[in-house]
Amino acid sequence: MSNSAIYLLDTNITGYIVSGRSQMARNLLRQTLSEAQVAISTITEAEILYGLAQKPEATRLRTSVEKLFQVVEIRAWDSAAAQAYGRLRTRLKMAGKALTEMDLLIASHALAAGAVLVSHDQAFQHVIPFLTVADWAADLK
Repeated sequence: MSNSAIYLLDTNITGYIVSGRSQMARNLLRQTLSEAQVAISTITEAEILYGLAQKPEATRLRTSVEKLFQVVEIRAWDSAAAQAYGRLRTRLKMAGKALTEMDLLIASHALAAGAVLVSHDQAFQHVIPFLTVADWAADLK
């Protein structure tokens, strides 16, 4: 990993980190923060905040989310991401592949940022020809 590397965490990896479900993801986050830039998309931020809003009693989880949001960059979904979305969605359609809308938005954001997309979601295997994907939660099966 070089200093210019950017890692964009998707929603499931973010959830595994804050919940402690994947120790591997937590360890890789700690290691990567000292070596490269780690970010989440505002799309992931929205999904995580939606999950928290459904569990107002989950104060420990909320604290964990707030701590993570302080150490990663939260990147706004912007015009470059929108342009990448158009290209990626077209490429996937031509390849006969599809992603859910939120996954497609996050993958497009990673593509626009030149980032490695970090996810345990097997659906992202469809974007590997167009985007580098890393699974930080291989300890979960």
